[in-house]
Amino acid sequence: QVQLVESGGGLVQAGDSLRLSCAASGRTFSDYCMGWFRQAPGKEREFVAAVSWNGAVTHYADSLKGRFTISRDNAKNMVYLQMTSLKPEDTAVYYCAATDTGSSIVVIETNLEEYDYWGQGTQVTVSS
Repeated sequence: QVQLVESGGGLVQAGDSLRLSCAASGRTFSDYCMGWFRQAPGKEREFVAAVSWNGAVTHYADSLKGRFTISRDNAKNMVYLQMTSLKPEDTAVYYCAATDTGSSIVVIETNLEEYDYWGQGTQVTVSS
């Protein structure tokens, strides 16, 4: 079992930056590919970014490349999502998720159905 707790959400203005954090506890954090997803009102949950177990490989939703950066600190069991140049359409609940990929190969997972553990989400609201 892995427990995930997100933090850092809030109300910001368009153009602002925000950093989300996700604290993990439970099983070996470095066995997991970590992802961020988001869900806006009335929309399906969508992939935002993912980082491999060792932080060497990252992947982003095409529409977010250049504005969002995912990173992790395995020593602290933390994963981060740095968001810049925020837009009103970035308004959503942001979820941290973990999927067990092991640490023998580098794997990135973008399919939310492959993620085993989810946090409770943190609200990000961007005003225009």
